[in-house]
Amino acid sequence: MKPQRRVVVTGLGLVTPLGIGTEPSWRAICEGKSGIGPITRFDATDYSCRIAGEVRDFDPVQFIPKKEVKKMDFFIHYAMAASALAVEDSGLVIDSSNAERVGVHIGSGIGGLPSIERQHVALLEGGPRRISPFFIVGLIVNLASGQVSIRHGAKGPNMAASTACATGTHSIGDSLKLIQQGTADAMIAGGTESVIVPLAVGGFASMKALSTRNDEPQKASRPFDQERDGFVMGEGAGVVILESLESAERRAAKNIYAEVVGYGVSGDAYHISSPSIDGDGPIRAIRNTLADAGIEPSEVDYINAHGTSTPAGDRTESEAIEKVFGEHAFRLAVSSTKSMMGHLLGAAGGVETAITALALHHGVLPPTINYENPDPGCKLDYVPNRARPRKITYALNNSFGFGGTNASILLKKFDG
Repeated sequence: MKPQRRVVVTGLGLVTPLGIGTEPSWRAICEGKSGIGPITRFDATDYSCRIAGEVRDFDPVQFIPKKEVKKMDFFIHYAMAASALAVEDSGLVIDSSNAERVGVHIGSGIGGLPSIERQHVALLEGGPRRISPFFIVGLIVNLASGQVSIRHGAKGPNMAASTACATGTHSIGDSLKLIQQGTADAMIAGGTESVIVPLAVGGFASMKALSTRNDEPQKASRPFDQERDGFVMGEGAGVVILESLESAERRAAKNIYAEVVGYGVSGDAYHISSPSIDGDGPIRAIRNTLADAGIEPSEVDYINAHGTSTPAGDRTESEAIEKVFGEHAFRLAVSSTKSMMGHLLGAAGGVETAITALALHHGVLPPTINYENPDPGCKLDYVPNRARPRKITYALNNSFGFGGTNASILLKKFDG
């Protein structure tokens, strides 16, 4: 049987509430800073939740030709920016020699909801002739991948996942498999989201899913803390360049942040929005990932948790980790970077996989900020409040979504 190809991360691109670009986002994470504040995109006075992790000072014209900007929803803007940053960081040149071997797999959990809101108003106020001809192609989920592939001339696999909060991790994990099986040599992969709009905030609030700690926005996202009261919506994009090790070595890639060694998925078959009480789905996703990598649970050093700051979700994930890792669960480190950015929905897995790669590359564990009141039901080491220097070899990233869709991905420090 042909040996499975090794896959490495050679480029990173981040657009987050903490900054535009990998360096400012990573620096803020290491400093334990929060990017959450009052909503400025619309008047949220009458909403129970009035806070979010907004991307600030973003100018799409820096990444997209001005005449094209209005043809795309915000989630595509962010995907274009994060992809451009990741491709530049990787030094990957896409030309006629390799274009058919480079693909794009960037998903979104919701897609162009802002466009739907705007164009619905246009329809009501001016009739069907007021609807933009770019309405549909500006909002559908796969156009993030489509626009990125056009921009960079990537003619390989072109697809998009839309699996709620697991989207980014599914996109990267599926890209891993495409490279391992030889369908592509490199993939531009990740997730993107931008739905800080009245309908989305109101919808999540009506489910009682959002934090209402409006007077202390920077303390509202507090994963694993006993006083957590719901997640804080965020936005942005996280894109990684995955590449076969042979391809990276052949072109003498300037960066190899980590190796991607395992990927696992599962379904809860339980509830449309709540995790199963016994954690069965997350448990199987994690175990499938470890089996795919061929390692023992005791070899994992760090977990970038899904950790949304919801009462049920955080406890279920903590208990699932205990069941998978046994006594080792109390020796490994677990943290949630959503404490600083909020929950980026379909972009979360892309951003958090990139952060996990950086944790391995730099030997730094990101903190869980706002961890002030330990929850007796969450018993692990959550790297409270301060980043921690620590050399790690294996790091896991978890993403669990509405509908019971689960994904985990395992990264390893690259050892050449």
